[in-house]
Formats: sequence, structure tokens, C-alpha cells
Amino acid sequence: MTTAAPQTEATVPAAPAWRPLAGLLAVMGVAHFVVPRPFEAIVPRPLGDPKPWVQASGAAELACAAALALPRTRRAGGLAAAALFVAVFPANVQMTVTAFRSERATRSSRAYRAATVARLPLQAPLVRQGLRLARSGRGR
Repeated sequence: MTTAAPQTEATVPAAPAWRPLAGLLAVMGVAHFVVPRPFEAIVPRPLGDPKPWVQASGAAELACAAALALPRTRRAGGLAAAALFVAVFPANVQMTVTAFRSERATRSSRAYRAATVARLPLQAPLVRQGLRLARSGRGR
């Protein structure tokens, strides 16, 4: 009788590298349509009516997620995701500015304000991951 050797971390296949980023993009893309108000609040005022910007960015996130999920379009999806994260950075800056300057800022908690500041440098790893996936192309 033979028994199978127990699987170790080294023998368990890793999840494909594209999945976490595609998952994040898909969840956030859907959120833009299901609960648009928080996204509308951070669209920079000079852009005008926030609704079409929120819808467009939600659709772009969903398109990037789909492109990352398909090996044939993964390179383009990685590049598009990186560009998207750069493009929405002004909205993240606006979120931070609003947290500190708005009339509601006095009611905003310190933790919320700190989170808006901490969020800003988190865009860099997302851009980097999109570029990595673009470089790896059709692979994992």
C-alpha cells in the first residue's frame, strides 16, 4: 500500500499573479455602479458632473479586470490597469484634501484622515503590479 506524501507549501501551486489585481478591479468596478456616491464625492470639481466620470472609471476597472483574466489580453490589461491607477490618482488626492478642508472635516475622525493620506502611496504598488503583469504577458 502506498500513501501519498502530504502536500507542502512548495508543492501547492500558487494562485496566478493576475488574480488579486483583477479581483480588486472587479470589486471596485462593480462598487462604482452599486454605491456611486462615495466615488462621486472625490471627483475633482474642475471636471464637472461626477456621475459620468464615476461610471467611466467603473467601466474601465471592469474592462481591466476582464483583460487581466484572459491570457490573450493580459499584457494590454496590465498596461491599462497601470494607466488607470495613475489616472484616478487625482481623485485620491481630492479625497485627502476634502477630508482635511471640507465643512465635515471637523467631524471626520483622525483615523479617516490618516487613512486618506496613507492611501496615496498605495497607488504605486498597484501601478507596479499592472506593469509586472504587462511584462509577463500571457503567463501566470
